[in-house]
Amino acid sequence: MQQREFGAKAAIHAATLVTALLTIPVGAAACDWKGASAEAVFPIEPNIGGRYLQDAAGRPFLMIGDSPWSLIADLTREDAEIYLKDRQSRGFNTLLVNLIEHKFTMDAPANAYGERPFVGDHAFSKPNEAYFDHAAWVLERACDLGFLVLLAPAYAGYGGGDHGWYTAMVEAGPDRLRSYGRFLGRRFGNLANIVWVHGGDYDPPDKELVRAIVAGIEETAAEAIHTAHGAPETRLLDYWIDEPWLAINNVYTYGHVHAAALEQFSRHGDRPFFFMEGAYENEFGAGGERVRMQAYQALLSGASGQLFGNNPIWHFDGPGLHPSPTGWQEQLDSPGARSMSVLADLFSTVEWWRLEPDLSDSLLRSGHGRARSRAVAALANDGSFGLVYIPSRRVIRLDTGGFSTGRVHLSWLDPATGEITAVAGSPVEQRQFRIRSPGPNGARDTDWVLVLQADAD
Repeated sequence: MQQREFGAKAAIHAATLVTALLTIPVGAAACDWKGASAEAVFPIEPNIGGRYLQDAAGRPFLMIGDSPWSLIADLTREDAEIYLKDRQSRGFNTLLVNLIEHKFTMDAPANAYGERPFVGDHAFSKPNEAYFDHAAWVLERACDLGFLVLLAPAYAGYGGGDHGWYTAMVEAGPDRLRSYGRFLGRRFGNLANIVWVHGGDYDPPDKELVRAIVAGIEETAAEAIHTAHGAPETRLLDYWIDEPWLAINNVYTYGHVHAAALEQFSRHGDRPFFFMEGAYENEFGAGGERVRMQAYQALLSGASGQLFGNNPIWHFDGPGLHPSPTGWQEQLDSPGARSMSVLADLFSTVEWWRLEPDLSDSLLRSGHGRARSRAVAALANDGSFGLVYIPSRRVIRLDTGGFSTGRVHLSWLDPATGEITAVAGSPVEQRQFRIRSPGPNGARDTDWVLVLQADAD
């Protein structure tokens, strides 16, 4: 075993990585944009084999998401435009949104114009056309700007309590909910950028209530795509076992993201999964480093995307669950949001769909660390490139025997700023060696991404 320790020197801009790595072909399309998954043509669907999502043109689609739950219910059109344009400019391509909000707006359940989702005192009985006209404007504008929208038609609410609509769903019953679903299919079935999200921080004891909404949507929008948002730590494929409507799986955990993701990767079947939710920035002590860790651990453990969240952006001007450090517009340029732009830029330059988690530790031999701070690695199935995310400063041992060439280029990517640092001695020719991660990154945190690329020569 030949080993050598390398240091990090010679900072260069991230554009060097863009020119060095593989690019994704793009083409003109309706409701498309140049983002982390090149230009997307909606709808999206699982690819053959179910490892990742693809768009209608067959191109891989990686969710780079934000979680503006109260976007429809709490913002005026002018403010929604500010938010959407900002997120588009930062490389986001997916949004998690409540169609109707029960609590977390300035005047719940009314929107910013005072329009309530239902006429009268009985929820789900008579939709208010004015409310849903505004919702349609937001969703259509999101489509124009290239966003996939994960849309919750009836957010149940944590524990089935007053955060959401579960009590009202029970009162309404399956027949009224099915009628509501038919209305949704007719009203929004023309929008191909929607994936319906059922449940909502809760595993509803009466599954027939969710099934009724799904059935109503599918009666009037047969091509609709669905997923679910369970209670934290729920394994969707266990709770919603054999449900034919559940086309996309996901992970929701405040625990060890890599472990939860690898578990779903190992049992994927024909359904890809994404990281739906974990700690949001400015909640539970989470800052930029925590949200980066969640994102990279998910993507390098087999996820076909990940969603970021920020307080107060998830609820904007409405009430939240934790104190807000600033107003929502000041948080548009948060450290977490800037980190997601770096992530989007990185993954837009590589054929990320080729990545396979390093399950046998054949690339990252040692230095993994433990618990939440575990380092993760993935290698392209053609041996062309690999990525290693290291949450804290340490020495790792690598084995490049799985690469397609004997010479491998190495660079450190600062996940907070996007700066690239060439590794002294790169490219390397020996198969096994040790390398120490740099000191503090541009955000004064200690996480780094090591980019490895097989020599093209």
